[in-house]
Amino acid sequence: MARTDVDPAEVGPGMFYFFLNSVVVPRPIAWVSSRSPSGVDNLAPHSFFTVSSVDPPIVQFTSIGRKDSLKNIERTGEFVVCLAPAAMIEQINASATDFPPEISEFDAVGVEREPSLTVAPPRVAASPVALECVLHSTVSFGVSTVARRSTCSSRSLASAATSGAGSARCRRSPASALANGQDITRRRGARRR
Repeated sequence: MARTDVDPAEVGPGMFYFFLNSVVVPRPIAWVSSRSPSGVDNLAPHSFFTVSSVDPPIVQFTSIGRKDSLKNIERTGEFVVCLAPAAMIEQINASATDFPPEISEFDAVGVEREPSLTVAPPRVAASPVALECVLHSTVSFGVSTVARRSTCSSRSLASAATSGAGSARCRRSPASALANGQDITRRRGARRR
C-alpha cells in the first residue's frame, strides 16, 4: 500500500481543511440553534461535532471563524444541537448562508421551530433528536473555537418512535449538575426561559 504524506505547513490551512474533511468520516452534522440576546433565533450546520464525555454528558462542535452561533452561545450560554435529517438537506445547506445577525435562518429558509424544554433557543421541529445544551466552556485554536456543552435533555428517536414525540432527560449526578452551575433542585418538567 502506498501512502501520501501531507504536511499542513506545506499545503496551507485551506487545502489541509479539505484533506481532514475527506479522511475524518462519517461526520454527523450538528444543526445548532441559538438565540441572540436581542431574541433573534439562529440556525447553522456544523460538521465538526462529537461527544466529549458521557458523565457528565457533554457534546462539542467547532466553529470555524466567529459565526453568529458561537457569538450567541458565548453571550447567552444556551443552544440546541439538532440532528440534521437527510430529508432536510436543502434547508440545512441554505442555513449555512452568512445571513446578517438580525435575520433568523429559521425564517429565511423556512424551518419550523418548536419550543425547547429547558433552554430558550428553539428546536428544529422536524429533527428526530434535539440536545438542549448549556455552555460548559470554549477553547480557541487559531481561527477555530470549540464550544463544549453539557446536555440538559434529549429528544430521542426511541421516545419519538414510541410516543409520537417526547422528551427524555439525561440523568446526571448531583456533582456534575452542580459543577455545570445548574440548580439540581428545579422541579422536573419546569421550563426555563
